[in-house]
Amino acid sequence: MIEKNYQPADIEARMSVVWEDSLAFKAGRPDRRDAVPFTIVIPPPNVTGSLHMGHALNNTLQDILCRFERMRGRDVLWQPGTDHAGIATQMVVERQLMERQQPSRREMGREKFLERVWQWKAESGDTIINQLKRLGASCDWSRERFTMDEGLSKAVVKVFVELHRDGLIYKDKRLVNWDTKLLTAISDLEVQQTEVKGSLWYLRYPIEGKIFSPEDPSSFIVVATTRPETMLGDTGVAVHPDDERYQKLVGKNVILPLVGRKIQIVADDYSDPEKGSGAVKVTPAHDFNDFEVGNRHGLARISVIDKEGCLDLLDNEDYLRDLPEGASQFAEEFNKLDRFAARKRIVERLESFGFVERIEPHTHMVPHGDRSGTVIEPYLTDQWYVDAKTLAKPAMAAVRSGETTFVPKNWEKTYFEWMENIQPWCISRQLWWGHQIPAWYGPDGKVFVAETEEEAVSHALGYYVEQEVITVEQGREMALDRNKRDGFITRDEDVLDTWFSSALWPFSTLGWPADAPEVQRYYPTNALVTGFDIIFFWVARMMMMGLHFMKEVPFSTIYIHALVRDEKGAKMSKSKGNVIDPLSLIDQYGADALRFTLAAMAAQGRDIKLATSRVEGYRNFATKLWNASRFAEMNHCAVPEGFEPAKVKETLNRWIAHESAHTTREVTEAIEAYRFNDAAGSIYRFVWNVYCDWYLELAKPVLLGPDSPAKAETRAMVAWARDEILKLLHPFMPFITEELWEVTAKRDGLLALAPWPLKPAGPTPEQLAMLAATTGPTDALVSPVWVLPIFDHADFTDPAAEAEIGWVIDLVTQIRSVRAEMNIPPATLTALVLAGASAETKERAPRWSDVIKRMARLSDISFADRAPDGAVQLLVRGEVAALPLKGVIDVVAERTRLDKEIGKADADIKRAESKLANEKFVANAAEEVVEEEREKREAALARKAKLLEALERLKQAS
Repeated sequence: MIEKNYQPADIEARMSVVWEDSLAFKAGRPDRRDAVPFTIVIPPPNVTGSLHMGHALNNTLQDILCRFERMRGRDVLWQPGTDHAGIATQMVVERQLMERQQPSRREMGREKFLERVWQWKAESGDTIINQLKRLGASCDWSRERFTMDEGLSKAVVKVFVELHRDGLIYKDKRLVNWDTKLLTAISDLEVQQTEVKGSLWYLRYPIEGKIFSPEDPSSFIVVATTRPETMLGDTGVAVHPDDERYQKLVGKNVILPLVGRKIQIVADDYSDPEKGSGAVKVTPAHDFNDFEVGNRHGLARISVIDKEGCLDLLDNEDYLRDLPEGASQFAEEFNKLDRFAARKRIVERLESFGFVERIEPHTHMVPHGDRSGTVIEPYLTDQWYVDAKTLAKPAMAAVRSGETTFVPKNWEKTYFEWMENIQPWCISRQLWWGHQIPAWYGPDGKVFVAETEEEAVSHALGYYVEQEVITVEQGREMALDRNKRDGFITRDEDVLDTWFSSALWPFSTLGWPADAPEVQRYYPTNALVTGFDIIFFWVARMMMMGLHFMKEVPFSTIYIHALVRDEKGAKMSKSKGNVIDPLSLIDQYGADALRFTLAAMAAQGRDIKLATSRVEGYRNFATKLWNASRFAEMNHCAVPEGFEPAKVKETLNRWIAHESAHTTREVTEAIEAYRFNDAAGSIYRFVWNVYCDWYLELAKPVLLGPDSPAKAETRAMVAWARDEILKLLHPFMPFITEELWEVTAKRDGLLALAPWPLKPAGPTPEQLAMLAATTGPTDALVSPVWVLPIFDHADFTDPAAEAEIGWVIDLVTQIRSVRAEMNIPPATLTALVLAGASAETKERAPRWSDVIKRMARLSDISFADRAPDGAVQLLVRGEVAALPLKGVIDVVAERTRLDKEIGKADADIKRAESKLANEKFVANAAEEVVEEEREKREAALARKAKLLEALERLKQAS
């Protein structure tokens, strides 16, 4: 018995338990042993995270695919898990220690601190997983993985060692994004560009051999900089090779102010003659672009800022080398000053010597650490790198050949642009939480990379015996007695970038490098659903690692979804206060309503503007389905044993079978093409408009009438169509559909495992070959086993039934539209004249007369050769239906009203177009504000079009 009121929270809690107890989502179920696998790996959320709207969208779309393919008979593995999130997790635990006034990380030591992090992980690390379950994610939770699980850690070590052996991992001194608060290198993804109002300093650099005078422009060259504190590390000045102002100076030297070092003027395309003075200072150790300029011209790299963001000058051999006598006085003055305090002091000193030409206000983007909030410092340091350029080549070829495709396809351009210009990938992090780099250093700095410490020790002892650093006997003693080799070989303290381990996710989660059967069965995966922001950081790196180690692409399709923005189109952020919490929406409206909203708005390539009202609207949609199911139950609608919908006789029932088949095809094709919004829109229209608004309304006279064969058939068909709805809607709204299936469908088994209404095509030869390798002979792999045995009605069509019921629906719809346009009160009944009706219409009209009169608020239906004078004429499926409205409405008053409304629409159009024609407004206003004006214009244009149509009809009634 269906409860009177739809209560999402009760249903969600109950169904979650049902699914979990029945192992509904477990991959490799016995009943799917011979089925073709379908695999998706979850983009592993940070173990510190909680569900945000991006997670909700991403996992809803994945779940739709998984539930859809599971119902189509596939052996679905949706691989869940979480990422250890090096920086984020370490920060959480360090903050916790500080709040509890407990010893700090460094006071505890590495071993004790890591014990504390694992303790935190055990207590709090499942938050995000439990929230995903609330969303309805149908992952195989028994296979949940963590990027620092023992098996995944073995995979990480093996990959590092093999890439190092192949020369694809190496150590180098390069610039990195350095967080001066966290004291570690960070990835580009962890850097936020923030607009800052600062200054642009124009500095005079004296030309060697000339007497410097601020009044003599020929004695100096002017450079512009936003970071005067780094000028102490300048090793060159760059000008554009085509800039006539400086061509005679190229190759000459300038004297670095305050320092006295001679630095060369070089010609380089990086310098823009249109910006600033056209000359730029080159500081290779403190700017990424300058680093490349320095490499092109062989300029020295002098680092003058230390890892904590302070000037490092006194003990800095690179800085002090080749300084003229007396120049070190400034080193003493500025040494260990914070970089921003040093900036102020250095500018003061430069001004006192006349080296500052002018200072201009300057707004520019400054990189900040997303975790620490501190300004990121380009820092020259020794780090471990991956030769990404080499690994990128096969990853690009795979996309070009179509082995892997992007949806939407335009994201391929973004992928190629980044891959073709890829830089070495810095993979080391100065943290404690993470995969410690499997590298050990000997007493002379010699590096030994190995999978275990014992293996590294063996390599080291052999090497140093050969070099005669130690004797053979000492080597044997060290091998046997750890205490005797203690300190002789030391492990690298750094850990690997989190993206390194997550790059292995599609195969490490399946048990690789062990010879696990899951690797053969479920790799490569079928689809990856992710956001565009991690195409570079995760998607591309999975492609590289998958092809290098597995010799196959990790996934055949990459679906890139858009952003979820607020209802005005603004990006959600805490600072704006416009963040929408998905858990709050689930509490208020239910997970199904949120899921359907996100799917219905997930048009390819278009960001989602999420309004709470939309979620509320789809909660009403769920309530509509609930009430329709109660109506069916109260009218004793059930599917009898052996019922065959293709053999029903009543026109109305054949029509709903026809419409159901049509919708099934639409929904199926849309999901297969990743057009989630089209699939959701199709099922929505079928449930609300076709089934509830029309089929049940048209069936009511039969259901409420005396018992008859037609009533029995209609009862069965109402229940059958409801069950088809539950199947089609299940991937989108799993909780309510599973509940209604259990209560009303009276089937054996879960809806989550029930067959989809439309059979897919059979397995491809490649899939059959793969299955033969993992499950044995393929003789049994024919259509009945490929999917669960089902009645496939999707080819059912009945054009005659559609023509008849469609005519009724179109006629009533158009009459209702005219009544609404003309402001005809519901209590006022109007007449209908069918003019020049065909024989079919003359036959249909009497059959449906009572229904049409009731639903369209008509007093009478009659036939005539032509439409009466003064009647509003409607064209319904090629035939004229006329509404005589003389005396029913005040034509003059109605025309006045319509003219007034058209005037308002014109004013709205003019107002919006005026703003959009203003180039300054379009250029300076926020993106969401401009888009809002476009939407206002389109809405006003659509409103005006409807009003003009109504006005034209009104003329007929004059």
